[in-house]
Amino acid sequence: MEASNERTIGPYDKDGDTGVVKISDDVVGTIAGIAATEVEGVAGMSGGIVGGITEMLGGKNLAKGVKVEVGEREAALDMFVVVDYGVRIPEVAQRVQESVKRAVESMTGLSVVEINVHIQGVAFHQEAREEEPRVR
Repeated sequence: MEASNERTIGPYDKDGDTGVVKISDDVVGTIAGIAATEVEGVAGMSGGIVGGITEMLGGKNLAKGVKVEVGEREAALDMFVVVDYGVRIPEVAQRVQESVKRAVESMTGLSVVEINVHIQGVAFHQEAREEEPRVR
């Protein structure tokens, strides 16, 4: 039997007349991924390390940089991020935790009990510049 990646939240009224709300783990992961990438100093989400190289994920795959465990009322998340070179990593990680907690709790109604931030890499942004000729 395959485990479902949707969790039932509710019912919201005591009699159960209004039904239930089901939130997919991918939805929670996407919310968390967007909240994390909006933090200054975060270059992007990481899909893990493939062959020793950190794989940066684009906008469509933000949930893949997040491991989510959702219960009936609570959620725990592991965030895999790549930070910009030169930032203070502990400060960025704390801001990621705060941003993700705020976003997930306000959008889903779940209580976020744990957010682990895993720094998977550092992004070096090089300014585009014209190469000078080697000889004159």
